[in-house]
Amino acid sequence: MGSAGVHIVCVALGVLGLIGTIVCCAVPRWRVSSFTGSNIVTAQSTQGGLWTNCVVQSTGQQQCKSYDSLLVLPSDLQAARAMTIIACMLSSLCILMLFCGADFTTCIENEAVKPKIGLVSGIGMILSGLLVIIAVSWAAHNVVRNFNDPLVHANQKKELGACIFVGWGAGVLFLLAGGLLCCFSRPNSGSGGTAKYYSNSAASAPNKNYV
Repeated sequence: MGSAGVHIVCVALGVLGLIGTIVCCAVPRWRVSSFTGSNIVTAQSTQGGLWTNCVVQSTGQQQCKSYDSLLVLPSDLQAARAMTIIACMLSSLCILMLFCGADFTTCIENEAVKPKIGLVSGIGMILSGLLVIIAVSWAAHNVVRNFNDPLVHANQKKELGACIFVGWGAGVLFLLAGGLLCCFSRPNSGSGGTAKYYSNSAASAPNKNYV
């Protein structure tokens, strides 16, 4: 069973990964304007996220508009919405389970159950990390492909936003936390019970009757 120090590190990594995933899901910085070629107008820039599309002026003013319909979004953003939300919910549940079943808490007193809780939490965090990494990698692939496409006009080219890199970092944190938990929270192979041994010397001794 993992030590208390390993569980504390895993909880910290999971919380940091959850914060990064929430920021990645909420902040509209997945795709930003690209100032390449003849597109040198820097008075305003556009920023796109999972939920809104924003126009930022050079003065600092920002105007955002929600997408009119889910169906107008590209397939990568539609999938990213679902995967990031599932990752947030799954990682939150795993962190709560890990905190209750960690060695530095007394919420669960059964020592045989704690390794199983840690293992389940580790698997959930690994799945959360994979979901986040797949979501941001898919979106990054489409951005890079459109940027290198000569048929796409320079005004329509986008670059990778900060949320892409935050999502990669959050996914790596989840993978680290899940890997540590899977390594240090292996259930015992035994039945978990306490073996009791009885001496058979009394039973094997012959009965003697004294007068």
